[in-house]
This record gives sequence, structure tokens and C-alpha cells, in this order.
Amino acid sequence: MINLDITFFIQLVNFLIVLTVLNLILYRPIRGILKKRAQEMSDRLASVEGFAEQAEAKMASYKESLGQAREEAQGVRGSFREEGVGREKEIVEQASEEAGVKLAAAKETIAAEKKTALDALKGEVTRFAKEASGKILSKA
Repeated sequence: MINLDITFFIQLVNFLIVLTVLNLILYRPIRGILKKRAQEMSDRLASVEGFAEQAEAKMASYKESLGQAREEAQGVRGSFREEGVGREKEIVEQASEEAGVKLAAAKETIAAEKKTALDALKGEVTRFAKEASGKILSKA
């Protein structure tokens, strides 16, 4: 059977004193360090999450800027293309007009040369006819 004498109460008091001293000297500082460490970890995790959000926001902004730049480039390219097509039409029209003018001038020149040649041939035909009839009559 258990004897409850004075040593039991002394041991109980001794145990409570050791428990209090250990709590003050050892357990509280360890709990404080663990709490501080947990707080630092949560702060760092929040910092990493904030950085990730900033990176995502910057990436979205970059993609948006890139899309706008592409749209602007397409617009500029389209305007240059339209300008080139318009300029091409102007050049073709101008060349057609110049070709028409040169063609008309060439036709006039050819017509004048044709008339000159026909007039010259008419004079020659009459002379050749007189010579041929003179030769034919002289042989007969």
C-alpha cells in the first residue's frame, strides 16, 4: 500500500518547483522561438505570394503591351500596303497615259510617213508606167 507521509508532499513540492523553473527557463523561450519562427515563415510565404502576384501582373501587362504593339504594327503595315497600292495605281495610270501619248504620236508619225511614201510611190508609178510603155512600144 502507498504511504502518504511527509516525503510525498516534499516530492510533490519539489516536482512543482522543478516544473515551474523548467517552464520559466526552458519551455517559454522554446515556445517563443517556435512562435517567432512560425511568424517569419508566414511573413516569407506572404512575401513570396506577393512576388508571384507581381510577376503575374507584370506578365499580363507585358502580354497586353505586346498585343497592342502587334495590332499597331498590323495597322501600320496595312496603311503602307494601301499607300503602296494607291501609288502603284498612280504609276500605272501615269504610264498608261504616257504610253497613250507616245502611241498617238507614233501613229501620227506613221500616218505622215505613209502619206509621204504613197505620194512618192504615186509619182514613181507614173514614171515607171511611162518607161514601161515606152519600152513596150519601142520593141514593137
